[in-house]
Amino acid sequence: MPRAGRPVRARAASAAVAVVASALAVAGLVSCGSDGDKAGRPAFSERPTAPDTASFSGEHPSSVASAAESRIASAQASASSAAASASAREASRQASIGAELERSRQAAEDALKGVEGRGNALNEVGMTGKPRADTNGLLTVVVTITNKTNAKASYAARVDFLDPSGKVVETQFVGAEDLAPGERKQSVVISRQPPEPVLTPRLTAAQRY
Repeated sequence: MPRAGRPVRARAASAAVAVVASALAVAGLVSCGSDGDKAGRPAFSERPTAPDTASFSGEHPSSVASAAESRIASAQASASSAAASASAREASRQASIGAELERSRQAAEDALKGVEGRGNALNEVGMTGKPRADTNGLLTVVVTITNKTNAKASYAARVDFLDPSGKVVETQFVGAEDLAPGERKQSVVISRQPPEPVLTPRLTAAQRY
């Protein structure tokens, strides 16, 4: 029996050693895992870091929006003012042209007063019609005055519009002042009568003075 018990004690001792080794291994794993977790986790500060305000304008968003709207309104006002100014200049220019045309018309009418017959310059004045398709249906003629003399001269012309019966229903005057020898000037004459009945334009008189 003493010989048989000796292997049993040896096996018990070996088993105890294995249990202790296993316990130590488990403890080591737990210790390593704990240290690894601490090493893997990022370090956080308990207090949040204050924001860097160096790049901030310090303006409230509503203030920025208000300033932008103010600039837009100012730009619109400037554009509106410029448009109004341009419109005023154009109106002034048109008024000036209208006044000059009326002055020239009146000068031509005055120059033809007392002229007998058809005047002394019919061969220096010509008249051509324009297609109604190009004038929105208006009866329009172009009067061309050419100074064919050797001296400076002024001219006056009378254009009558006749109805189908030959009656004069409208008269207009055009003129050209201080034309140099060989100089030519064209004027547009538009009838103010309705399109019906159809009228016929006629160069009635032309005077050089």
